[in-house]
Amino acid sequence: MPSFDEVLKEAGEFGRFQKRVFFLLCQTGITFSFLFASVVFLGQAPGSYWCRIPGAAELSERCGWTLEEERNFTVLPLHLGNGSSRGECERLDIVWDASVSCASPLTHYGNHSVDNLPLAACHNNWVYKQPHSSIVSEYNLVCGNAWMLDLSQAILNLGFLAGAFALGYAADRYGRILIYLLSCLGVGICGIIAAFAPNFTVFLIFRFLQGVFGKGTWMTCYVIVTEIVGSDQRIVGIVIQIFFTLGIMILPGIAYLVPTWQGIQLAISLPNFLFLLYYWVVPESPRWLLTRKKGEKALKIMHSIAKHNGKYLSPHFSEITISNEEVSNPSFLDLVKTPRMRRNTLILMYAWFTSALIYQGLVMRLGIVGGNLYLHFFISGAVELPAAFLILVTIDRIGRRLPFGISNIVAGIACLITAFLPEDIPWLKTTVATLGRLGITMAFEIVYLVNTELYPTTLRNFGVSLCSSLCDLGGIIAPFLLFRLADIWLELPLIIFSILAVVCGLLVLLLPETKGISLPETVEDVEQLS
Repeated sequence: MPSFDEVLKEAGEFGRFQKRVFFLLCQTGITFSFLFASVVFLGQAPGSYWCRIPGAAELSERCGWTLEEERNFTVLPLHLGNGSSRGECERLDIVWDASVSCASPLTHYGNHSVDNLPLAACHNNWVYKQPHSSIVSEYNLVCGNAWMLDLSQAILNLGFLAGAFALGYAADRYGRILIYLLSCLGVGICGIIAAFAPNFTVFLIFRFLQGVFGKGTWMTCYVIVTEIVGSDQRIVGIVIQIFFTLGIMILPGIAYLVPTWQGIQLAISLPNFLFLLYYWVVPESPRWLLTRKKGEKALKIMHSIAKHNGKYLSPHFSEITISNEEVSNPSFLDLVKTPRMRRNTLILMYAWFTSALIYQGLVMRLGIVGGNLYLHFFISGAVELPAAFLILVTIDRIGRRLPFGISNIVAGIACLITAFLPEDIPWLKTTVATLGRLGITMAFEIVYLVNTELYPTTLRNFGVSLCSSLCDLGGIIAPFLLFRLADIWLELPLIIFSILAVVCGLLVLLLPETKGISLPETVEDVEQLS
């Protein structure tokens, strides 16, 4: 009986059918990038806010003050008494009642001089000029509560981590397309509930669930695309990364046009419901069906692929070789049971962790810059486009392993040089740092492809999900590593990043080259890779 790759070659390795499915699933990259980076706009710092004195709301209504007038009466004397205070995290320790004069409320301060006004910390009594512009103003994530904004992003990453394990396992057991569709439904529903969350706790719960289902959509669509094309076309997985970057570039446009955080949340969540229409146009992965002893269904799908590609399967393709491996539910032990699988798994886990840690660390190191946030965010996304094109140019000419290793080493060397460049040459420091970001972006994108090609079909989705979960762990650790080490010496994080990247570049050179090789179907196939 012919193997699956032989049947795929006869049906067309990247014909009209695969191109259509590929284009449709690539849209998932756009919506996943929305979720991944949305905190930048959902959590924008409010433009102007202050702490309201108890009773000020009633007095303002009675006196007919505007918000600006109330702010002047509240904050101005506080600023005069303490030049460093802007009235955001503390207020005058008084209560305005009916006895306060509308014409001269400042006389209510009694005998206290301007320099000796009683102060109190503010607790849930803030006033915002734009109260619904972001989750910061919606849930009072300011002053002592500012750390909660970081918590919201950490919770999302925890969701990614949980989704990698739970839905990666489910996709290998119950099928790629089923888990993909359920994940799309879950992202949409949880996104809508999060948009109307009555409090921050509810928002965090559904932010976590969005992370779980979002990871399910991203990882599963990537595996489906990789499994339905021939070995010479698997770089389509890199093109999916371009759609992720396009999403990064589109997101600021959405945020610019939609003035409230609820609107942004809905705009990035609702498109996931459109992916449910894929039920009628995207089939189950025939490779997966073969591993579950469902050869007839796999062959039926292959006939459909051939028909759409304008080809015809010969009569001797009436059966496809079914994997001799016993159908079982994947576990971590399966990934480390044999020598080459163990080596590949450990190196890939480290590569995922390092790529995420350095990538997010370099992005956060840029800090919050002044000027137009929407324009700066768009440009930061555009900078990543050359990485994908460089990969597409090199990966089929010289293979996967060498660009993977070199990109990590270049990123590491660039970080090290940046750390010791003098501050009085800002253009050179920025240029070298950008080269480092380009290198780590290339490494980040290559690890997706290599990870998929180094696992057998029976373990592929679970293996990719498990290894990529280290990416989420790196994302959680990155801000703590960056800011704590920067307190010691501003450039110390770059030196740590440099060491991690160079070590990763050397380790990935130990992985087998997968250029032009058929996807492994069994663990034995992986062990035979050189």
